[in-house]
Amino acid sequence: MKKGIFCRMAVLLAALVFGAACFGFLPLALAGHLEDIAARGTIRIGTTGDYIPMSYLNPETGRYEGIDAELSELIAGSLGVKIEYVPTTWPTLTEDTLAGKFDIALCGISRNFARAKSMAMSDAYGEGIFGKTILCRKADAKKFKTISDLNRPEVRIMINPGGTNEKFARANLSRAQLIVHNDNADIPRQIAEGSADIMITETVEAAQYINKDARLAAPLINEPFTRHSCGILMVKGDQEWLNYINFVLAELRMDGTMARLEGKYLR
Repeated sequence: MKKGIFCRMAVLLAALVFGAACFGFLPLALAGHLEDIAARGTIRIGTTGDYIPMSYLNPETGRYEGIDAELSELIAGSLGVKIEYVPTTWPTLTEDTLAGKFDIALCGISRNFARAKSMAMSDAYGEGIFGKTILCRKADAKKFKTISDLNRPEVRIMINPGGTNEKFARANLSRAQLIVHNDNADIPRQIAEGSADIMITETVEAAQYINKDARLAAPLINEPFTRHSCGILMVKGDQEWLNYINFVLAELRMDGTMARLEGKYLR
């Protein structure tokens, strides 16, 4: 009698889990990413390819460059598979992650509460290095010292859509002129040529552009408005996969590889 009851309960539980997954109440991550990746022979990595020095698609070489590009290679190498890059955008990053278009997203993704509520994020890297700051023309550098200096009707602030740069600008700079420009990697040139006055960006990105273009400055780079770290993004529901990614990051920290990469790209 008890055996029959337990069997019926097991069937009912399986039906409930399947039904919940089908109707979106549970993430469909039951297959297991590690098994899927091994069978496929590739790891699918989502990236915007527009963020120097994290993950940037060099138009001249057709190759991804940056710390996240190197981390991608190390993760793929640990699995014994090849990389299949899947282009995404900041406005569609969450949607694409939840839709399972890639196994992980790796392109300078800020760790924050909003992302952690709906998706899984790895342990942090780059702790204390990242923060929101500004890029402006060198001739205007002395004009901008505080948020109040930026949040003025005459100040034109250019942002890329969909990410934390736009969220920061809309939350803190509502009085300024906010100009949305789809190509994040092109915004520094727009600033240098006078199409806008300010780019909201990250400290590590600003440092790259002031070294590349003498017309630009980042006067607040050592006093960023925020502090945060980055993480590797993935769909919720596969704890084994999240554990594996965190294990790789821990090994890279332990053997000094992460410190070397952070020194090469972020400091």
